[in-house]
Amino acid sequence: MRYVQLRAFHYVAICGGFSRAAEALFLTQPAISDQVRKLEEEYDVLLFMRNKKQVILTQAGRDLLEITKRMFDTEQQALDLLSESRALRAGTLRIVADAAHHLLPILAAFREKFPTVQISVRTGNTETVVSNLYAYDADIGVLGEIPSSRDFEVVRLNSTPIIAFVAASHPLAKFGRVSLSDLPDHALVMRERGSKTRQKLEDSAAAAGVKLAPMIEAEGREAVREIVAAGGCVGFVSQAEFGRDERLVPLDIVGADMLMDEALICLKDRTGAKLVSAFFKIAGSIESSSL
Repeated sequence: MRYVQLRAFHYVAICGGFSRAAEALFLTQPAISDQVRKLEEEYDVLLFMRNKKQVILTQAGRDLLEITKRMFDTEQQALDLLSESRALRAGTLRIVADAAHHLLPILAAFREKFPTVQISVRTGNTETVVSNLYAYDADIGVLGEIPSSRDFEVVRLNSTPIIAFVAASHPLAKFGRVSLSDLPDHALVMRERGSKTRQKLEDSAAAAGVKLAPMIEAEGREAVREIVAAGGCVGFVSQAEFGRDERLVPLDIVGADMLMDEALICLKDRTGAKLVSAFFKIAGSIESSSL
């Protein structure tokens, strides 16, 4: 097994084809194909299903990709260590968050200190955040809870209650609150399964003997917000994420004690990466000053 063979395989897998991998590595397509073919022949294994239109990983290929992701991520960490100043000047930081709202003060402080670093922020539910970190498809995650796994380094951001919200025209809007036991009497909008807000709400309701069934299930916080704003439905969000929207009115949920503990997390084996370390240091200083 040679490094160039693993590198060729890795880039074909992540780029989705031999031509794109060749472009990424500044090599010819035949050179890439030859390296992958030699790797497959040497170990008598099929890593890709090939046809004219696309290249698909086999199970063996998927298993090997999980290893090469860690391998080349570790290589990148080594390069970052050897060229720290360059990484902090021109690196890229990938963040996936269940809500970008919690990142705003940290992002502002980080951008002020490292203005040339590229930052990508994607959103997703808790399952998406965790899976992206484990797959090394993101460097940092933001979750609506403190993870129990020891795989993660954690900085607690804040802790706020889960609230309901309705359109300003909704009958509940004038009360400013709603009982947990009364929620089944209303049309409910909930996020997709995998949302920590939904899970905590359903767990709290079940503990109180209340069965909640969403009339509408929507993917993403903004989708829920727009459906509720259209009128007639009740949505749910953590208080910190409610923001300002003249169309909507927040409601305290009586009879439930549900807190969302927002946390900044990364895999412990990524804490040595210079950009990750710098971001966590700034996050920690901001949170300490707010106590």
